Amino acid sequence: MTAEIISIGDELLIGQVVNTNASWISEQFNNAGIKISRINTIADEKIQILSALKEASERAYIILITGGLGPTKDDITKAALCEYFGTKLIFESSVYENIKNLFKKRGFKIGELNKKQAEVPESCIPIENIHGTAPGLWFEKEKVIYVSMPGVPYEMKQMVKDYIIPELLKLFSPGAIVHKTILTQGLPESLLAKKIESWEDNLPGNIKLAYLPSPGTVRLRLSATGRKEPELERQIINEITTLKKIIPGIIFGYDNDRLYEIVGNMLREKNLTVSTAESCTGGYIAHLITSVAGSSDYFKGSVVAYSNEIKESLLGVQHQSLINFGAVSEPVVKEMAMGIKNKMRTDYTIATSGIAGPGGGTEDKPVGTTWIAIATPTKIISKKFMMGDHRERNIKKTAMTALNMLRKELQA
Repeated sequence: MTAEIISIGDELLIGQVVNTNASWISEQFNNAGIKISRINTIADEKIQILSALKEASERAYIILITGGLGPTKDDITKAALCEYFGTKLIFESSVYENIKNLFKKRGFKIGELNKKQAEVPESCIPIENIHGTAPGLWFEKEKVIYVSMPGVPYEMKQMVKDYIIPELLKLFSPGAIVHKTILTQGLPESLLAKKIESWEDNLPGNIKLAYLPSPGTVRLRLSATGRKEPELERQIINEITTLKKIIPGIIFGYDNDRLYEIVGNMLREKNLTVSTAESCTGGYIAHLITSVAGSSDYFKGSVVAYSNEIKESLLGVQHQSLINFGAVSEPVVKEMAMGIKNKMRTDYTIATSGIAGPGGGTEDKPVGTTWIAIATPTKIISKKFMMGDHRERNIKKTAMTALNMLRKELQA
């Protein structure tokens, strides 16, 4: 069972408003077992609406429309729907009563524009809007269901949850869709794909894999379709068990897990502490760690040592190390890690030093060159990375890489 979304609004096309409605609707319908096969964003123009409806009706059984149902002249969706369905607007008393009650509760006087919102296409079933004045509109034509909803998010969401999905599930038995997202760190998308190629090729026909890369991590989303949800969940668990044998240490969590929260929980469970000495990441690692409530249980503090002077005076980095090897080097990042460990008296420390860019690179040390060190109670480990040439991505990739290095040490 497939559905399409048509989002109407010039504000979406010029980038003034982000189309969060479409992503939310997609999530809700997928959870209900109804696949969203396409999202189409169009202008507030009758010809665009009519064309989009016709094209969608040739592909989907359910067409979901948002936007353009307000009381102002630029809201033309109802007029376009009347033309598409060959009907006319009629005054609907139940809708008008809802509008009057809503205005009374809010202490406003109803106007002619609002009264016009009680006019609906004659061939539709109005959907009550308990949060606003524009009703939803339900149509059926040639075995295709069309549902038009307001663009105001909280009005649309109430209709979807309380009426639209329940009514659709009465009409259809869409089956089940189960998603599971595997979170990985340590391999770029291309290398990860090569490493798990055989596993991916042997996935059951009802399970699809999607790669979702972001700075420092790659998410692998498994989507299983079938009749029964418990059976699909067992299938996915079996596939993940196999995958973990292929990429041990690369998987750090699932779905909405956050690496810095996972690391924090590990520290708390072991009654351990951490601090950071950051140069190229500029305090971003400390920011991530402290974004979690209760992180004071395990995080003591950070020094953002951007200049060599601060590296020497606060972290105890040897002047000669900076002269001989430069700030972006293994000796310096190790000394930073030990310096913050001694200063903060923590069990573990993270230190970073690199060339985030876009400038500052040399032939020997191009932009993206980064050293990360982790000091543990018994040793210091360090590693060099080439992060790339984009400053913001480099900072995020370095932070995620450093946190994953710490996670692995905590697991050891």
